[in-house]
Amino acid sequence: MAMENKNKITEIEKDGFVLVRQTDGPDLGYSRGSGVRIIVRDGYAFKSYDGSDTLLPYEDWRLDARTRAADLASRLTIDEIAGLMLYSPQNKLPMPDDTYGGKSFADSGKKAWNLSDSQLKFLTEDNVRHVLVSVVESAETAARWNNQVQALVEGRTHGIPANNSSDPRHSAFKDAEFSPGASGQLSLWSNLIGLAATFDPETAYEFGRIAAAEYRAMGIATALSPQADLGTDPRWYRYNATFGNDPTLAADLVKAYCDGFQSSPGSDSGDWGPGSVNAMVKHWPGGGTGEGGRDAHYGNGKYAVYPGGCFETHKLPFRQGAFALKGKTGKASAVMPYYTISYDRTSENVGNSYNKEIIDTQLRGEEGYDGVICTDWAITWDQIAPGVHSGKPWGVETLTPAERHYKALMAGVDQFGGNNDKVPVIEAYRMGVKEHGEKAMRERMERSAARLLVNMFRPGLFENPYVDVEITKAAVGQEAWMQKGYDQQLRSIVMLKNSGATLPARKGAKVYVPRRRKPEMINYWGGKEAESVYDPVTPQIAARYYEAAGPEEADFAIVFIDSPHSKGMGYDREEAAAGGTGYVPISLQYRPYTAVNARPESIATDPAEPIADRNYRDKTAGCWNECDLDLVEETRRLMGGRPVVVVIDMCNPTVMGELEPLADAIFVGFNVQTQAFLDLIFGEREPSGLLPFEMPASMDAIEEHCEDKPHDIRPYVDSDGNVYEFGYGLGYHGRIADERTERYKA
Repeated sequence: MAMENKNKITEIEKDGFVLVRQTDGPDLGYSRGSGVRIIVRDGYAFKSYDGSDTLLPYEDWRLDARTRAADLASRLTIDEIAGLMLYSPQNKLPMPDDTYGGKSFADSGKKAWNLSDSQLKFLTEDNVRHVLVSVVESAETAARWNNQVQALVEGRTHGIPANNSSDPRHSAFKDAEFSPGASGQLSLWSNLIGLAATFDPETAYEFGRIAAAEYRAMGIATALSPQADLGTDPRWYRYNATFGNDPTLAADLVKAYCDGFQSSPGSDSGDWGPGSVNAMVKHWPGGGTGEGGRDAHYGNGKYAVYPGGCFETHKLPFRQGAFALKGKTGKASAVMPYYTISYDRTSENVGNSYNKEIIDTQLRGEEGYDGVICTDWAITWDQIAPGVHSGKPWGVETLTPAERHYKALMAGVDQFGGNNDKVPVIEAYRMGVKEHGEKAMRERMERSAARLLVNMFRPGLFENPYVDVEITKAAVGQEAWMQKGYDQQLRSIVMLKNSGATLPARKGAKVYVPRRRKPEMINYWGGKEAESVYDPVTPQIAARYYEAAGPEEADFAIVFIDSPHSKGMGYDREEAAAGGTGYVPISLQYRPYTAVNARPESIATDPAEPIADRNYRDKTAGCWNECDLDLVEETRRLMGGRPVVVVIDMCNPTVMGELEPLADAIFVGFNVQTQAFLDLIFGEREPSGLLPFEMPASMDAIEEHCEDKPHDIRPYVDSDGNVYEFGYGLGYHGRIADERTERYKA
């Protein structure tokens, strides 16, 4: 006798959608205006996307994700698949440079969560379903915008929902006072190199779980993170988003991070569920080996080089981390190759997303990876000029945009980052039909479509892509999560020096904190940043720890500075215009650096350039913030023999020889709140962070090393005899030696 189904189904009206609850099955969310119907089969509720009474296989949540994805992929037209393969450029909420009903946002009367004209276009005309969200006015704005997007697309293209995504967005605001109260603001953590400085995979896992919960509350189901790149070259601009230069530590942190994001809360097995967030790990096969430390966002940095023979080493955080998860999700759900050309590693020197050996042979074949592969942003666009942020068609500059799409498609990628336009994808398909026949090309497109759809089915987007705004406002930035983030910030700070037990300081002491000047500078993206002068510690925060005083009466001084920001990032357009090659050093010291001991000839040569040799020997690079060193020197002079504490917000490993002798104590942080430094300086917590890299002894030490080789740089030795090597850090009782330093030895 068949068992009676006692599943109870109820409908609840929410703000912008209807929530269908059932006691024995997933929650379903739909918009009444979308044409979607709720149908009941075998006592269970399902969504019928075409409004019919027929339950199609992809609509049946009882089936596994791959079965559902394969069924839906077979129903899609090539036009619809092309839209699915697009990934939008960054979307701000609101969009300041877009229009709303033909008017500017300011003149439109629209809310920040309303859809802009360009968003309406790419969602409806180009069938884009993967949307990158950057700056948002608030978590509530993100949630309401998501619900509007989902209501719009639910009645189109077989009900495929939007898979909204984000780059990392939990970085701390330096001048914010720690407040654990729920405020709708995301919990605040250090950046990823700071997470590495804890040397604690469990903390990375905890961050992933919390960040995933906050993402899902905002309508975000994919994280464009983590960076699994090994930071083997300290000059790389994106160093602060790596987990350092040690393969074992990086692999453990990548694994924990991905498990935290993808394992749905409430699932002891670590499986997928409605709380899961897809992790797109990047950048295969490793992006931290650009020649001379240059970055591949620009043509001058297009080549990754391997003079130390460590190409395979850079795959370890993928192989042993992202592709070997502890939970049942198994592997990171998506992979992003880097822009770089892995120079002379294969038979063809083209960007990694265009390289069939890098993608199909190595990633698909050798690593057995069958998830989504998404190109980095704008690889199919044209480059405007060297040293200008624009397109990155490295190695395929002579191909048309459609030909670039075709080459990447046939190399094995599934998706095109930063492209809202389906036309070149359809043109690429037609090229494939001519070369391989319609049947083979249809099968090729369906494989990518199925992979992309799996990443929507597994986190439950087809069942309920909507978010409850009231839950969003209560969940995001809740007290427990804010406290966890602040605790991680504290544990990420590294104390490098503490001569004569200068610290911890006495609360209520008289302290001189000089004002900071940030000079006018050109940032990495080519934008101009205006000069500013400001107090690095707000009076409200200062009053909790010390009495503000001038240098003549202070007991000690605290100087807040940044690590050096090199001018030009390896390329000088003015030097090129004057007849030079344009190639210059990237400096990690404050004073001007002349590369007298640099490599005499570059490893990589570029057939797209008239320049045979990209070396920068005997050329000089300056630093935008040389004034930071001036500030330390001036404070040292003003304080006489009284202690000077230096606090460095560090983006890259830094040459410390200019700075260290001027300081009695030194702290290094990685984008943390100023208050966290004060908690350590005044002894409310003991420092526990460890260096996840070596501090270079000099710029010559950097020139001597191989861009691809871990732990290949002579470390700095300070005036107290401390060696600033991987795993080094001081507590108030001396050098830290614990289970972390034992487990992770260079």
